[in-house]
Amino acid sequence: MGFRYLIGIDEAGRGPLAGPLCVGACLVHAETKRRALAALRGVRDCKQLTPEKRLLWLLRIKHEAKQGTLLFTSSFVAPSVIDSSGMAYALRHAIHRCLKRLPAAPERALIKLDGGLRAPACYPFQETIVDGDEREPLIAAASIVAKVRRDRYMVRLARRFPQYDFEIHKGYGTKRHFEALRKYGVSEVHRR
Repeated sequence: MGFRYLIGIDEAGRGPLAGPLCVGACLVHAETKRRALAALRGVRDCKQLTPEKRLLWLLRIKHEAKQGTLLFTSSFVAPSVIDSSGMAYALRHAIHRCLKRLPAAPERALIKLDGGLRAPACYPFQETIVDGDEREPLIAAASIVAKVRRDRYMVRLARRFPQYDFEIHKGYGTKRHFEALRKYGVSEVHRR
């Protein structure tokens, strides 16, 4: 079947103790697929890149979006929603919002998701790929979008909650973060 759209999806922030979940999605049209994949040649999973290299890749992704080669979006889910409805719901909700923002008819799109993720059932053509962020350029690009946007958000939160050092560990469970939790307790942006 000839798909008109190819979409890669990944998340950042599933495991932290604080801050939101962020899902990123990148879309290419069939007409621009070759050009987009050439522009993304060499892209890697965000966890394998330094913050500086992630930023360079995001700038390249933004440049390609301005050129009309691809589209990208992201969606945040607050810690309070994760606490009240669970991580599975948060992931489904963020993926659904990302897909609604992209101009792709569900029956004409092939969606590739990093391992464990699923798109809504109204998207009949989807593939969950273990280590997809290492094997599929669009998933890797989506992982960079999600990671950079979430990290930037955590840096902004660090200004409101300087005692937790969010700008350093981005809400993950580091020794430094656990020490701050013991000293200051949980904040409104921590997950319960």
